[in-house]
This record gives sequence, structure tokens and C-alpha cells, in this order.
Amino acid sequence: MQEFYRLRSSLRAKQEHASLLEDFREFDRSRIDLEDGVGSTEQQLLLKEHAAISRNTGQMDTVISQAQSTLGALMLQRSTFGGINSKLSNVSSRLPTVNHILSAIKRKKSMDTIILSLVASVCTFLIFIYWLSK
Repeated sequence: MQEFYRLRSSLRAKQEHASLLEDFREFDRSRIDLEDGVGSTEQQLLLKEHAAISRNTGQMDTVISQAQSTLGALMLQRSTFGGINSKLSNVSSRLPTVNHILSAIKRKKSMDTIILSLVASVCTFLIFIYWLSK
């Protein structure tokens, strides 16, 4: 029995040694294949994908910088229009005729807004009726 257990353990040790050597040989073969260019198609695909990701990242940076410059321009316009509004209110308080003209402009603007909203609602209603009749 002792001889059997000894031979069995020796056989297991040799099998493990052979499997480890086989794994190393497969690893060595794959390394040689990559160096010889057999796996170069996969490497080329990975390099192409990496280049595409880099290009996309650059394009996103460009878009973000454009958006930031647009935001700056809009903020400048907002401050400019705010200054104009305050100047107009100062002038309207000093001159009553200018105040009268400005109030007429505001009435006209509100009337135009009401008419435009009525036209849009009528058009929407007619489109809805046309859609239901089809």
C-alpha cells in the first residue's frame, strides 16, 4: 500500500509538472506569434479603436470649449441688455413723453404676443381635427 501511495503521489507530481510546462509552452507560443505578426490584426484593431477614442476625445474638448465661449458671449449680451434696460428706465422717468412711447411699445408687444398665441392655438386645433378625421 505504501508503494502504491508513493507511486500515485509521484505520478500526480509529474502530471502537475507536465501541465505547468504545457501552460508555459502555450504562453511562449502566443508571445512568439504576437512577435511574428500572427496576432497583429487584433493589435491593429485595438490601435485603431484607441486612435478613434482619442479623436473623439479631442472633438469633445473642442465642442466644450466652443460651448464655454458661447456662454461667455451670452453673459456679455445679457449684461449689455441689462444696462440698456436700466438706461431706458432712467430716461423714461425723466421725460414723460418717452415714458408714454415706451408704454405704447409694451402694449403693442403684449398685443402681438396674444395674437401670436391665438394663431398658434388655432393652427394646433386644426391640425388635431385633421389628424382625427384621417
